[in-house]
Amino acid sequence: MTNLTINGQSVEVPDGTMVLRAAEKLGIVIPTLCDHPDLTPYGGCRLCLVEVKGARGMMASCALPVTEGMQVTTESPALYQSRREILEFLLYAYHDRGYVNGQKGETQFEHWLHHFGLDPAKDQSPTTRFNPGSDPNPVVWVDLDKCILCNRCVRACEEVQGRFVWGLTKRGFDAEISPGANTDMLTARCESCGACVAYCPTGALDNKPSVGAGKPDRLVTTTCSYCGVGCQFDLNIKDDKIIRVTSNPAAPVNGMHLCVKGRYGYDYVHHADRLLKPRVRAYLLDGTAPKPAHAGKGWDWVETDWDTALDITARKLDSIRAQHGADSIGVLTSAKCTNEENYLMNKLARQVIGTNNIDHCARL
Repeated sequence: MTNLTINGQSVEVPDGTMVLRAAEKLGIVIPTLCDHPDLTPYGGCRLCLVEVKGARGMMASCALPVTEGMQVTTESPALYQSRREILEFLLYAYHDRGYVNGQKGETQFEHWLHHFGLDPAKDQSPTTRFNPGSDPNPVVWVDLDKCILCNRCVRACEEVQGRFVWGLTKRGFDAEISPGANTDMLTARCESCGACVAYCPTGALDNKPSVGAGKPDRLVTTTCSYCGVGCQFDLNIKDDKIIRVTSNPAAPVNGMHLCVKGRYGYDYVHHADRLLKPRVRAYLLDGTAPKPAHAGKGWDWVETDWDTALDITARKLDSIRAQHGADSIGVLTSAKCTNEENYLMNKLARQVIGTNNIDHCARL
């Protein structure tokens, strides 16, 4: 363990901890843009500069390991001025065309601009350099005029998703984030998981289905229904409709990580063909009615309540088992159920019905 002092407060952290993480342990907020706790330190934006007693100049706290007895200052007039100038430099190449970023609240970049008294609408570059939305990816919106080269999308693609789609090309003022060998995202083998969007602090990468949808009224934390892993995320609700999905860093299973289905496959919720109530054949509602010929009277679907539908199902299963034996019944469970729900279906098949005829369609 290493002992150090930050703004006069003593803290003990494991050897190798970065000063930025040590400050977080004390509840001290140091401005940063390129850093994220899920990603390797980068030290690119320099917004997290701090002063260290005995060191020459200011140092990037996100990439500065702690040392025994280190004395760190995170706030001073010189640091404030340096951070403000860094944000002014970033704004020199930043241009927002005015479409509303759909996340709830400010982007991280906007937050620090406002904190240091800068107005992105007034202080941004008056000219544009890139064509927004030109990448053919069906779900990821790219606007490089809002990119500040923080490199978070590059590291997220490499370290979270393991795809290595994004990279840095060219040099100096002409440097830009580019997929593959200066190609498009899909050609560079992008899986459209949206990890780069989730980690982008400026809105340069956004969810294409949500561009123009505006900001949500509220967020609802829920569990993904596509498989049994149990990933959690936030549904962004506007006018009682889902307009986007955003990662919830507090999710115990997945954190910021989601697959393409979890992040973008929510349109089925409001689909016109979605069934909202159980349906049964009309003749089944009359327990004494004989089964009609296919497409005959009584064959049409009728909405009913869950208790009625489940009661009909239980009676039919019991009747078939009594007449033909338990092995005449097979159970097919769903990959959209949780592991616990599939476990219960296993118990139903083997211990209630009495058959080993059970399979699981976990083939996403």
